[in-house]
Amino acid sequence: MTEMKHFSLDSDLTRNYISGTIPPRLAQLPKLKILSLIVNRLTGPIPPEIGNIATLEELVLENNLLGGSLPPELGNLKSLERLLLSANNFTGTIPDTFGNLKSLTDFRIDGNELSGKIPEFIGNWTNMTTLNLQGTSMEGPIPSTISLLKKLENLRISDLKGSGSTFPDLKDMTAMEKLILRNCSMTGSIPEDLGKMTVLDTLGCNRTLDIISPTTWTGPIVCESDFSVDLSFNKLTGTIPGISRLTKIKFMFLNNNFLTGEVPFWILDSKKDLIPWCLNKDLVCTRKPQHHSLFINCGGSSETVGGNEYEDDATTGGAAEFASSSERWGYSITGAYIGTDNGAYRATNSFGLNVTGFYQTARLAPQSLKYYGLCMLEGSYKVQLHFAEIMFSNNQSFSSLGRRIFDISIQGKVVEESFNISEEAKGVGIGITKVYDGIIVNGSTLQIHLYHGTTAVPERGVYGPLISAITVTPNFKVDNGGGLSVGAITGIVVASCVLATLLLLVLWKKGCLGGQDLEDKELRALDLQTGYFSLRQIKHATNNFDPANKIGERIWEALFLNILKFQSVLLQGILSDGSVIAVKQLSAKSKQGNREFVNEIGMISALQHPHLVKLYGCCIEGNQLLLVYEYLENNSLARALFESRLKIVHRDIKATNVLLDKDLNAKISDFGLAKLDEEENTHISTRIAGTIGYMAPEYAMRGYLTDKADVYSFGVVALEVVSGKSNTNYRPKEEFVYLLDWAYVLQEQGNLLELVDPGLGSDYSKIEAMRMLNLALLCTNPSPTLRPSMSSAVRMVEGQIPVQAPIVKRSGMNPDARFKAFELLSQDSQTHVSNGSQSSQIQKSISIDSEFPFSTDEITNSSSSKLLEDLYDVNFD
Repeated sequence: MTEMKHFSLDSDLTRNYISGTIPPRLAQLPKLKILSLIVNRLTGPIPPEIGNIATLEELVLENNLLGGSLPPELGNLKSLERLLLSANNFTGTIPDTFGNLKSLTDFRIDGNELSGKIPEFIGNWTNMTTLNLQGTSMEGPIPSTISLLKKLENLRISDLKGSGSTFPDLKDMTAMEKLILRNCSMTGSIPEDLGKMTVLDTLGCNRTLDIISPTTWTGPIVCESDFSVDLSFNKLTGTIPGISRLTKIKFMFLNNNFLTGEVPFWILDSKKDLIPWCLNKDLVCTRKPQHHSLFINCGGSSETVGGNEYEDDATTGGAAEFASSSERWGYSITGAYIGTDNGAYRATNSFGLNVTGFYQTARLAPQSLKYYGLCMLEGSYKVQLHFAEIMFSNNQSFSSLGRRIFDISIQGKVVEESFNISEEAKGVGIGITKVYDGIIVNGSTLQIHLYHGTTAVPERGVYGPLISAITVTPNFKVDNGGGLSVGAITGIVVASCVLATLLLLVLWKKGCLGGQDLEDKELRALDLQTGYFSLRQIKHATNNFDPANKIGERIWEALFLNILKFQSVLLQGILSDGSVIAVKQLSAKSKQGNREFVNEIGMISALQHPHLVKLYGCCIEGNQLLLVYEYLENNSLARALFESRLKIVHRDIKATNVLLDKDLNAKISDFGLAKLDEEENTHISTRIAGTIGYMAPEYAMRGYLTDKADVYSFGVVALEVVSGKSNTNYRPKEEFVYLLDWAYVLQEQGNLLELVDPGLGSDYSKIEAMRMLNLALLCTNPSPTLRPSMSSAVRMVEGQIPVQAPIVKRSGMNPDARFKAFELLSQDSQTHVSNGSQSSQIQKSISIDSEFPFSTDEITNSSSSKLLEDLYDVNFD
């Protein structure tokens, strides 16, 4: 060592299983930069002489058996960047001199039995990126100076003594990736500033808060990796936080809180099963309680021990909730293995330890493991919990190092604190049974809860509560129903058989036989990856299944019996958060309804495809079978292809009926003359109503009304817009000529642009003007079949398709009945307007000709009420 003292050294003695103490002579290496003794069997204190190595940058002493107080001399190491002391037996307080370690970036001291408060001087560690103070037994509160550590990426604090802490101010820690504050007895609110931690991927604040949950978290939280949230076992009130922008949530645990309201739509919409709904906080037995004992081989296959058959519990998988096939018990696992994607939830005797029977296997969890006895009879029970540490060993391999400590509670009452299996059993691989007698079940559920977890365990997955088997027996006499004579039993059996036969016959006649049993069995056999809605939620969303919300229906009939066999109804609904859903209501009174429910929920919930309708969840309450789907606005393909769409023929499109809003958006008004044009009608024969100069000639002459009548009127209005002149008042050279007639004249002369409003000067697009003028002439073609549809006209206006050249020329026409009718009408109109009578106003809104089936006198004498009566003579039957 004397020969090496002039060299710059990195001393890495990791996992050499060295025993003894740390030699003080290491201080004679003045240029030593890294001293790593992680995972050894070193004992005793840290030599104060280590504080004299001025060049030391990393001191890593994790996972040893070191003890005593921390030497204040370590505060002299001004160059120290990493100080890792986790998983040892250090006691006392953190020396004040540690406040001088301003170069620290990584400080870990979890798993030691320290005392005192977390020191205020941690605010001096402004370069800190990782701070780990889990399981130190230190006192709260978390000092406010922690807010100065703006570079923190990984903050873990747990198991603080005392109360009154508030959530620390972390708003400036935007680099935070992992935030664990467990069992810290805080009050106040979850700060919304957490949403500003854009790279946060782990949030664990379980068993630490007595707070009100915020309704939203500001953000965005846009982490690229899977996001994990654990807020379980707190006293959260309010609603589930609105963090729907988190598209990569890995898991979310909110169990054992006091949250209210509905499950947010973003959770139900997720492709992951974020919140299992098989087991609730207060389990309800759906039938009469009947069980009085439990025998579970936790983590193993079924096995007979002591004359009792211990049930199989060999399921694998991550954090979840599971109910046994026998329906006698279930379990709930929460927590996740931080730092690895996979963890073991079943333990086996991997070291060949000398254990037998159900001690060969075990069930374990990262954080919380809870077993439920279901449908138990009320009374007093003896609960026996069997443990054996089979994942640690006595040899000196890396896997042997670690401690497993957890609490045990039964029926909500803590019966063991900081329970250590190997210490209780006096070694690893030794079975031990803890007996708890006089456990009372008042309802129908027995709850056994193992919770806490080990600190600073070297191997991922080897920590958290562990249990090998559960034995529950009654302290009361079980009534087996004895005392009846053989004759009485025989009579009861015969009578029951007859009654059952009659009942089955009735059910068979009604078509209901086996429906509910089938539903229950198949549902229990499915691993349903879907959400659950309450009947109250769906009633509220659909306004108590209001028929007005019905958007579809299916009916099957047994035609030979003329009996309705099965019906399903599809309704639109709106959840309390504004999300629109579609609710499929199946018939619960038929085998077909039950069968379809089981098949549909099992099939769709197991599939994910962009062209499959999305199933959000289901509801099974009372006699209701309900499936909740995403709402698709455009209904079905059949409706788009085959259903008729009502069309409206306005009959009075003109400039005065086109209103303009403040942004000059056009709105059509005055539907007093409108007619409904059904799809199958080629035309409607009706009496004429409209305005002179805007009516199509076929309608003005014969009362022949089609949707092309409005196209004609649109053409006239388009011509007025471009020219800035009225079709009925245009009088070039003081002669009465319709604007439309003059447009044809100018078209023949090739001077159509002369119609453009002179007020525009030369400040307009000639191409657009010609497009509109040609479109106006095309829409006013005397033949309705040569006019474009209104949709085509719109596309021409927008320039999506070219405007077809008008093919009608006035010079090639004989005296057209259209112009003749207009001239007659205009003359008649001028005469009546000069008289100023009430009847003239009525006549101006119609056109007349000798071909009409009524005389001018009849129209003149008609009242306005008679005209209005005629407007709605279409037979809708």
